[in-house]
Amino acid sequence: MSETVLVRYFAAARQAAGRSQEEIAAGRLGEVVATAAARHPGLAPVLARSTYLIDGRRADSDQLVSPGATVDVLPPTAGG
Repeated sequence: MSETVLVRYFAAARQAAGRSQEEIAAGRLGEVVATAAARHPGLAPVLARSTYLIDGRRADSDQLVSPGATVDVLPPTAGG
């Protein structure tokens, strides 16, 4: 099994990252997010406002992301 997780970026996060997904080392969600921010500095402000899902379930930064899991980065939506 891979020691990475699949991070999928949606909407503004995808635009800021310049990609729709990438693999990042497994660990706590906060560590995964910090790695994404370090790789893509323009993504950091979007990450700070985003909601995160691990395998379809809402998660907080202390939650462990197991190898092989999928993390979805969902920025806030605009509109009204």
